[in-house]
Amino acid sequence: MDVAVIGVPADLGASRRGTDMGPSAIRYARLARQLEALGHRVYDLGNMLVPVPESREPGDPRRKYFREIAALWHELADLVEAQCRSGRLPLILGGDHSLSVGSVAGVARVTGDLGVIWVDAHGDFNDPSTTPSGNIHGMSLAAITGETTPDVLAALPAGLPVPAGRTVLLGARDLDRLEKEKLRNSGVHVFTMKDIDEQGIAALTRKAWELATAGGRGQVHVSFDVDVLDPSVAGGVGTPVPGGLTFREAHLMMELLAELGGLASVEVSEVNPILDTQNRTAEVAVDLVASLLGKRIL
Repeated sequence: MDVAVIGVPADLGASRRGTDMGPSAIRYARLARQLEALGHRVYDLGNMLVPVPESREPGDPRRKYFREIAALWHELADLVEAQCRSGRLPLILGGDHSLSVGSVAGVARVTGDLGVIWVDAHGDFNDPSTTPSGNIHGMSLAAITGETTPDVLAALPAGLPVPAGRTVLLGARDLDRLEKEKLRNSGVHVFTMKDIDEQGIAALTRKAWELATAGGRGQVHVSFDVDVLDPSVAGGVGTPVPGGLTFREAHLMMELLAELGGLASVEVSEVNPILDTQNRTAEVAVDLVASLLGKRIL
């Protein structure tokens, strides 16, 4: 297939600096070479221009850098939409997870029947009224599903919200108190690490795909936050949480999603090379993307 790589060097949505270097770290880990070895044609569109926090004032402490991030959502949505309409599969490299609002909006405009599999240690389901930090990367899934405050709703790009019933959070293990309540009442399907431990990653991956694609009738956007992995596998993240997916669990998930089909777009977020050792986290991310796009053991 034709794969359009879009770098979003953003860390406005997070507390810790460094995810703005994530796209470069992923490219340096031989992303294009791995995908080309699978027979894909890779079109690297470079990086979007994103302001650094030092050049802006954070503004409202409940929604830090919201004006800048909302502008990024719209620009990214337009770019992703254009690549989808040209027949390319968008592969978005983050950057902090706030960028996903633009990614999903752009794809949703084209597919018209999109579900989301959100692979993350965190819920990202806060809003400006519940957030303990004011960081937008902890509010992105709530925004995508429309479970947010009126001011954020008004700033969303066209194409959103995505129905909560077509949205699956997979791998969660660190949720805020008010966020838990919001998720319980939202209609989003949540499979925690406890569920994975009890039922196995294979069964829950298939279940997540069934829910997100409405039984294979629609397409799916896979949003992969590398902090879903155990820190022993991927330590270069800003918000590590013990007890995450193992290397093989993550690969099996990606291999199964590739086999099931219906992939509309992919996003990898929260790689932070400042906190990494010898670019290990980016290399793991590239291996997982390759599995999602068809790499097999045999």
